[in-house]
Amino acid sequence: MLRVALLRGRARPEMGAEMDTIRRSFLILALLASVAACSPGTATGTPPTQLPVAATPSPGETLAALPSATPVPAATPTALGSGAGRIAFYSDRDGGYDDIYLMDTGGSGLVRLTQGQGNSFSGPFSPDGSRILFTGFDPTRSYVGVMNADGSGQTDLTKRPDSDEAFPAWSPDGRRIAFTSRRDGNNEVYVMNADGSDPRRLTNSPKDDFAPAWSPDGARIVFVSDRDNQTGIYSLYLMNADGSKVTRLTKDKSSDYSPDWSPDGTKIVYRSIRDGQADIYGIGVDGSGALNLTQNPADDYAPRWSPDGKWIAFQTNRDKNWEIYVMDASGGSLVDLTNNPADDQLPYWMP
Repeated sequence: MLRVALLRGRARPEMGAEMDTIRRSFLILALLASVAACSPGTATGTPPTQLPVAATPSPGETLAALPSATPVPAATPTALGSGAGRIAFYSDRDGGYDDIYLMDTGGSGLVRLTQGQGNSFSGPFSPDGSRILFTGFDPTRSYVGVMNADGSGQTDLTKRPDSDEAFPAWSPDGRRIAFTSRRDGNNEVYVMNADGSDPRRLTNSPKDDFAPAWSPDGARIVFVSDRDNQTGIYSLYLMNADGSKVTRLTKDKSSDYSPDWSPDGTKIVYRSIRDGQADIYGIGVDGSGALNLTQNPADDYAPRWSPDGKWIAFQTNRDKNWEIYVMDASGGSLVDLTNNPADDQLPYWMP
């Protein structure tokens, strides 16, 4: 089971017998597991040998807009073209704590947004691009925060000294924020107003529900849960935005994390270990046509669609440390955007 250790004052995920001083609840274990289950070069989230690997989709199951999973490397970040966008991510490149950065996908314009006294994990932009959600860490808890897109005005939205909060997600209209909290004893999905007021619980399960993401029309939320599985084996679920009509989306008997909707609302990308390592998959919102987009022996995590639906950003340790890559929506034309000896993780596109 994953545990979080305090190593030189920084939260790091470890495995089994390697665990050290335990500080965080499972909420933060899940957060770190869904981002990077352990340091590059070590086994991450490999399913138990008794769990079957899902079969290759039959010809009739292929996902229409994701026809290929054969990466074709691109030479430089300029392959994305001008105006492809900007991406927020977090990194330890300046030493000490993890901080949030903003970069241009053309390979320039890197800006450091946070310089706090604790780790800050990047989150999504508001729909108008003016603000960024993040998960902040202080000595005793984690919290959902918000800041302006230039890093100013950092504010704790959840203000719960007795609970860990994480995984924030904006509603498409910018009026609400979905997030995960342990305030009622286990991980559940909540929603609150954009100013942090009126928090309401959407899920109610004795197992763990976390990592919500809104559909583009705001009608549904996809989230991660082990409610129908062995504890710690996660699937993706869909529910209405009010918490009703929960349905299971993935049934591959291995852990699935980090869901994100395509801008047209027809597909979801996520990270799965169904083929033995952490790869990026695409699936239809009806649960059909799961397709491995990365097919790489390294570990790939945290996929995020670009606003125009043409690109998918993700993090990978294929270069022996965590880097932010971008690929096209079919899994090709890979570009390493960060190319830095430090660990760069958890990308989010600016609208």
